[in-house]
Amino acid sequence: MSHEVPPRLSVLRLGHRRDRDKRITSHLGLTARAFGADEVILAGERDPSALETWDSVTGRFGGEFMSRFEESPMSWLRKVSKSGEVTIVHLTMYGRPWRESIPSIPTDKPALVVVGGTKVPAEVYHLADYNISIGNQPHSEVAALAIFLDSLIGPFDEGSKFSGAKMKVIPSAEGKVVVNDDEE
Repeated sequence: MSHEVPPRLSVLRLGHRRDRDKRITSHLGLTARAFGADEVILAGERDPSALETWDSVTGRFGGEFMSRFEESPMSWLRKVSKSGEVTIVHLTMYGRPWRESIPSIPTDKPALVVVGGTKVPAEVYHLADYNISIGNQPHSEVAALAIFLDSLIGPFDEGSKFSGAKMKVIPSAEGKVVVNDDEE
């Protein structure tokens, strides 16, 4: 099912390759969720395991995070771009520096962050409202997404963002402290 306008902040993972990108794509979606995105959209090879991972984490750790597969990402991206209702941000090492670009990104409409896996079609650079680089050296798209989302969204209240959690990690300097809803 394709959506015309994404939620407030979505991340589109372009060009996923199931065998080669399984772990990095999984981490990209988890990072999107942890750093405040509302949705991750998987495009490329169909991979139910990525969607299952993201949904499972959301079920256990709370929140309203959504995940889905987009069969025709470029067609969908063209529609989103044409609507003008969404700000499209493409993270690329060839873009403008993030520190200069973030202040100009509008906050009054939904944003779609495009993160490529394989070679990104040149059309994406033209459809994007912003082509932004975290750095101009090869690096992890997961790291780029984390830095970008933290800079765009800033700190947020994890308690309200991830309500309904069955599991909660309690910060501790001396070991792992996890509270399960079943144990309370």
